[in-house]
Amino acid sequence: MPKQRPSPETLLKRVQAEEHHQMHGKLKIYLGAAPGVGKTYAMLEEALIKRKQGIDVIVGVVESHGRQEIESLLSNLEILPRQNLEYRGQKLTEFDLDAALKRHPSIILIDEMAHTNAPNLRHGKRWQDIKELLDRGIDVYTTLNVQHIDSLNYAVQQILHIEVKETVPDFMLERGDIIELIDLPPEDLLKRLQEGKIYIPEQASLAVEHFFRKGNLSALRELALRITAERVEAQVLSYRQDLGIKHVWPTKEKLLVCVSTKYKSTRLIRTTRRMASRLKAEWLAVYVDTPELRISEEKRNGAIRNLRLAERLGAATTILIGADVGKEIMDFAREHNVTRIIIGKEIRARWRDIFFGSLADKIIRQSGEIDVYLITNEFGEIKTPAPTQAKKIPWSIYGFSILIVTAATLLDYFFSYYLHGSIAMLYLIAVTIVASFGEFGPAFFASILSILAFRFCFIAPYYCFSMKDIPSNLNLLFLFIMTQVISYLTIISRRQIKATHLAEHHTHALYMLSRQLASTRGVDNLLATAVHYIAELSDSEVIALLFENNALSIRAKSGTVAILNEKEQSIAQWVYDLGQIAGLGTDTLPLSDSIYVPLITSRKSIGILKIRPTQPKRLFTPEQMHLIESCINQIALAIEVDRSHNTENSPQTKSLP
Repeated sequence: MPKQRPSPETLLKRVQAEEHHQMHGKLKIYLGAAPGVGKTYAMLEEALIKRKQGIDVIVGVVESHGRQEIESLLSNLEILPRQNLEYRGQKLTEFDLDAALKRHPSIILIDEMAHTNAPNLRHGKRWQDIKELLDRGIDVYTTLNVQHIDSLNYAVQQILHIEVKETVPDFMLERGDIIELIDLPPEDLLKRLQEGKIYIPEQASLAVEHFFRKGNLSALRELALRITAERVEAQVLSYRQDLGIKHVWPTKEKLLVCVSTKYKSTRLIRTTRRMASRLKAEWLAVYVDTPELRISEEKRNGAIRNLRLAERLGAATTILIGADVGKEIMDFAREHNVTRIIIGKEIRARWRDIFFGSLADKIIRQSGEIDVYLITNEFGEIKTPAPTQAKKIPWSIYGFSILIVTAATLLDYFFSYYLHGSIAMLYLIAVTIVASFGEFGPAFFASILSILAFRFCFIAPYYCFSMKDIPSNLNLLFLFIMTQVISYLTIISRRQIKATHLAEHHTHALYMLSRQLASTRGVDNLLATAVHYIAELSDSEVIALLFENNALSIRAKSGTVAILNEKEQSIAQWVYDLGQIAGLGTDTLPLSDSIYVPLITSRKSIGILKIRPTQPKRLFTPEQMHLIESCINQIALAIEVDRSHNTENSPQTKSLP
């Protein structure tokens, strides 16, 4: 499949990224599974190559730990003097950030990104020094061990049975322009340790007992490889999007299940989960919310429940908005490099497939290099779901159709009397007006009514429905086809416009929230801003609770409810402990009158938001829920950044090697 021109949004992102790179320094991270794999050595070798090319390179801070090969490389580079400090009677030497900014080299080497600075310095962490250097246009080379990545903190603790307190937030890893994996098999690393090339003998024996075990090193190596693979996958995906490449590159298996509002989507979701488990593959669940004017609340609630099930089983869920379901699914699949699509196949009468088409058939025709799996109902499966709310018939639009066709007929009488000829195009205008309401039924009814009125009043023999005049009947047939085409295009255009408006509303809401959060400081102020914003956005009463002093306490609220009863407190605690959504519209405590959403940072849950719709028992639509979750993710990120900036850390008396 040939390359397609990138979308305007992609081009805009590319321009913004280029402007960002021009204004800020570039970050290169040498990532390793453990100390001693050669990160610092590789960084210094690269620095020497850059220096020979005439680039201004200096060493900001590099720890040699007495290794001769490191000191030999350092002797060939300019080293920035450190600043001397005294803390509790101990003399400390730290990286001199102000001296580095004054020197302003092209590239500066900063070892041990996760290091904790001494008190009374401008930043508590070395990664904050690196961030300021980047913001001031200086390129930085740094080293990092995988156990210091914030999001992996819990996994590392499970492996090593040690709490790693020096961590680097994930957004610094995401900011890295280049991540170079420095890999060494555990056997070779243990050999280097025994030869004294990592620590002195006393430290080496202690490290072997607590850290340098073959199993530990293998597990950390796997984490480092996974982090690097995810980074490379993101770069490949960005490259394909930038160049508008639509065909799939099968670098690894990725599954996509198409969720609908129907009950049987649960079988599709569980089948996809089993397939993904066997293939050790990532899987996604997507629901396309078509902007129909009268979709029932029961259907919307069904979509919400299906997506919640997919999330619990480990899928990354997405809600798309568009009038053409098949096109939205295929565009999403190619954009995310999906290799297999799982979709339900409804067994129904053949004439319905012929006249109305099938989503499964449409996806198969457009699938190209993507494999498509059809899952049908098993024999004997119950095909009658729980009672649903019947879709209301738009009788008012049918009545309007009669009125406007009557008006077109009277107007045609007027023109035929004075111009001695009828104007059939008036009926096309009438059908188009009815179709603008977005309903296929009334548009079809207006089309049939227009044909009958035109035949009865303006084609000889008049005031009867004779079918003997073949040319006139052919004209009526063509008129009917024209009215159907026009009504169909009008309805599709209206729905597409509504889908565009919903997407714009989503983007605008997130943009406005991000602006408000960016200009707000302090956790209480951030929560107050977020609570009032979400309350107005969702027409709900919102309460924000943070976990403090071993309990959840209210920190901000919008509405009349000021306290939580015992039952609500227990639900909130459950949501905080498990980090899962519960309450109204979910499978957990669905009879509650509110929905409870956790505030999750990159490390853990920090609190919850209780959202109660002002209309009792009203479930949020999929697009509303998706928007609320996006806003909550931004709130959690803003709180995490605010806390990281305001936290003062003391130096570690004993840190992990």
